[in-house]
Amino acid sequence: MNIPDIKQTAREAIESRRDELLDISRRIHANPELRYEEHKASAWLAEYLAGKGMAVEKPYCAVQTAFRATAGSGPLHVAICAEYDALPDVGHACGHNIIATAAAGAGVGLAKVADEAGLTVSVIGTPAEEGGGGKILLLGAGGFEGVHAAMMVHPAPMDILLPNILAAQRIEVRYTGKAAHASSAPQLGVNAADALTVAQVAIGLLRQSMRSTDRVHGIVTRGGEAPNIIPQNTSASYSVRSRTLAELEEFRPKVLACFEAGAVATGAKLEVIGTEFAYSEMRHDRDIAAFYQQNAEALGRVFPPVTTRIAESAGSTDMGNVSLKIPSIHPMIGIDSLPAVNHQPEFAAHCITPSADRAITDGAVAMAWTAIDCAGDTAVRDRLISGAA
Repeated sequence: MNIPDIKQTAREAIESRRDELLDISRRIHANPELRYEEHKASAWLAEYLAGKGMAVEKPYCAVQTAFRATAGSGPLHVAICAEYDALPDVGHACGHNIIATAAAGAGVGLAKVADEAGLTVSVIGTPAEEGGGGKILLLGAGGFEGVHAAMMVHPAPMDILLPNILAAQRIEVRYTGKAAHASSAPQLGVNAADALTVAQVAIGLLRQSMRSTDRVHGIVTRGGEAPNIIPQNTSASYSVRSRTLAELEEFRPKVLACFEAGAVATGAKLEVIGTEFAYSEMRHDRDIAAFYQQNAEALGRVFPPVTTRIAESAGSTDMGNVSLKIPSIHPMIGIDSLPAVNHQPEFAAHCITPSADRAITDGAVAMAWTAIDCAGDTAVRDRLISGAA
């Protein structure tokens, strides 16, 4: 195996399709679709990869907006994860158009060399990362069966090799009180808005005794009916995060107790109407990450020193759940967006700039080269295939 020649062939295959990849990126960006509604994005990606000779399954694992595109028959099976869902209101302010097309580019590049490199490559289209747990659903349905390593790149203001990724879970709550005239007979009502206010105050006070690595934040999704009616129905959506799933299990009951306090104080009825899949912390595979860093730097990318601000910055992703089952990486790829950061409208605007375009091709090449290195390093390949930690 001549690894430099294989890498060059993969790079040429990606860079020759740069305009095609950027076109898909812009289409996805211009047509933001929320979790499990990504019909256009998933179709565009699946059709593109099928047109490049990859074998495509869609829908995948009975999920309409999931797909898998596979090429090669080598002993090491590497999955490249594509995300393409958007956020409410702010669209692609997390840059999933970049994630999706970098994954597609890596898939196309690896398909060209998979058998020579000793690889099977799958691009797995994973919907609903923004709160829907698409990868968790696919994991449970066997969608990653037989995969030895998984990877993706995620846009950010700067390149970060090992981002801080927390365990997280969303909680939906509802209070039911009793309506009454807010002026002439307030004593006949039970104020569900007051119950939610008590809960929010309790959560604020809880912050004093939280670990510095815990997070809790949320929004009121229903605040009442009219200002002259004692609110009968209120609801809220909150996220709780901790360093690990184990710490999340300790922290979540404390937050739930704050919501219970609102019910006790006002007499309103509390219902926890939904909890989503728990997203786990990310376990970065150090060997794969080292290959990625080497390859990204060879493309001219720079990983800044890990300052306190970078170390304390923390998000969550269902890629963490994949990483607990399969050796994985989730590096951040910089798009030079500062002062704009993820989940801001200004960041969404940056996701179709020349820096974002470069991130697509750099991310695709760096991931393709990383997969080739994993297959070409006997010790790493054997470890990944054997499933040894």
